[in-house]
Parts: sequence; C-alpha cells; structure tokens
Amino acid sequence: MIPIILASQSFIRAKILRAAGIGFDIVPADLDETELIERGMARGLDLESLALELARAKAAQISSTHDGLVIAADQILGFEGKAFEKPKTIEEAKERLLRMGGKCHHLHGGTVIAWQGKIIAEETQSASLYLRLLTAKELDDYFAAVGDKVLSSVGAYYIEEQGIRLFDDIRGDHFAILGLPILFVQRILREQGALSW
Repeated sequence: MIPIILASQSFIRAKILRAAGIGFDIVPADLDETELIERGMARGLDLESLALELARAKAAQISSTHDGLVIAADQILGFEGKAFEKPKTIEEAKERLLRMGGKCHHLHGGTVIAWQGKIIAEETQSASLYLRLLTAKELDDYFAAVGDKVLSSVGAYYIEEQGIRLFDDIRGDHFAILGLPILFVQRILREQGALSW
C-alpha cells in the first residue's frame, strides 16, 4: 500500500484518521504560520483561501522530502472581519470566547493531499458557529474542567468534548470543524490506491 503521512501534530486529526481505520505516519510541518497569515492578508486573500494556502505550504514542505501521500490541513477562525490563530494563554482564550458569546463566528478550513511535491487534491470548507452568551463564571468553570489543552484549538474549544456545551448552534461538516474533512480525504486516498475499500 502507498504510505500515508499526516503533516500535523493535531491530536484530533490523528484520532479521526485512526477511527476510520487508516494507517499513517505523523511528520509535522515546520512553518511560521503567523508570517504566512500576515503575507496572505497583505495580498488580500479571504480567510478560506488563506487556510488553503497554509495547508498547501505544509503539504509542499513534507511531500517534497517524504515518500507517500501527504495530508495537510489548517483552519482559521474569522470573527468580526479579523483572522484569529490559536490563543497563547487561557486568559486570551477566555477573552476571545467572551467577545464571541451570543454571536456567530466562522471556521475556515483548507485540506490538501500531495504526492512528491505536487498537489493531487484540495478542498476548502467553512462553518458557522454560534456561541451562547457566556458569563465569566461559566468560562472559569469550563477552563477548570478542560485545562490548557484548549490552547491547541484555534477556537479555544473542543466541540468533541465538553466544549460543545458552549454552543447554541453549529452549521457545517462535523469532521471539517474538528479539523479534517474525512469524507474528502477517504475519497482521494481510495482514488490514489492508498485504501483498499
């Protein structure tokens, strides 16, 4: 079988692949995402295109040096016309969630599959997420329950766990929101002969 490589350290992306019974190796890309986002914004890219550009950069880096089908994905959170990366501290995460409470924000994702430095397939997806109007006490309780692992999530929430309690409504593909649109990935892997069924 053709080797499959996940160009990410994301626990949830790896969990999605494992749950689907897909074998893979992890080789995370080493990029300055902040710089790439700033350059993309300066060029006027919309957030969906920017997420795809980040995924392309990861796929290009790993697929040019590793033999196998490389899966790369990235997400950008859009809120009130601004792009947000992962929060650096719990305080920053809490402040962001308080600001987004009672309002809609958007999660833009890009996923790329590459082979030998060339993109085979790519997809973008966006979702609309509606946080409840949250109190500071509720967020204190939330962060006490989940800890600092939320800092690895662009939205500072884990909707696959207790973070789902922060929401009133979510519109979009569940797996894409988690970080990996598995139906798209499986289809391309099958087409490339990396999955037998």
